[in-house]
Parts: sequence; structure tokens; C-alpha cells
Amino acid sequence: MWLLKTEPSTYSYADLEREGRAVWDGVTNPVALKNLRAMAAGDAAFIYHTGDEKAVVGTARVARAAYADPKNPRLVVVDLEATGPLKTPVTLAEIKSMPVFAESPLVRQGRLSVVPLTAAQWKGIADRGRK
Repeated sequence: MWLLKTEPSTYSYADLEREGRAVWDGVTNPVALKNLRAMAAGDAAFIYHTGDEKAVVGTARVARAAYADPKNPRLVVVDLEATGPLKTPVTLAEIKSMPVFAESPLVRQGRLSVVPLTAAQWKGIADRGRK
């Protein structure tokens, strides 16, 4: 389970929903690239909007595991498929208030664009997003 960050003015969850499936590219941070390489087809992901929103807004599925970025073979990309918006966006403030995220890279390494989630972290976001 993963959380992927995107700047909505560049590529939003609505863009992913409209396209249905997309190449998730543009990741250059070594730790984030390591996390991308760890993704497997079928893995679930939350999509988080950065910038002014700072909230998890939707869910996706990894449709294709990491492969070399056609534009830059030193980097990797994954293919994602949208699986649905959250009923209620879950803000970063809400996430930070959950004890299960105290040691998460999501709150400790704020600029990390690809973050692994535990089952408890996934459930915490999913439960709040259903309200």
C-alpha cells in the first residue's frame, strides 16, 4: 500500500480518473525511486494532492510494476489506474493527528513523493475518507 503525491495543477486525481490509466512519472528522489521499484502490480495507492490542498483525494491501483522511464532510462515509472475518489478528502492535518503516522515518512520526510503505508495507516485514511 502506497501514497503518491502530485501537484494538482500539474496532474490531478481528476486527470487520472479521466484517463483511466496513466504512467506515473517525474519521480527523481532516490528514496522515492526505491519505493517505486518496490511496487507490484495490484498494489493499492492513495493519491495525495500537494500545494494548497494537502489532502488525500482518491485511490488507485498499480497496473504495471516499475519499469524504465522511456524518457529517462535512469529513472523508473509505474502505470496506475484510478479506482475512485474519496467521499471526503483527508487532510495532512488529519493524518498528522493520527498516532499511527507518528513515525511515517509522510510526516517526517515531507518532500518524499512516494510513501509506503502500513495496513493501519491505510485503514486510518480510508476510514476518514468514507465519511
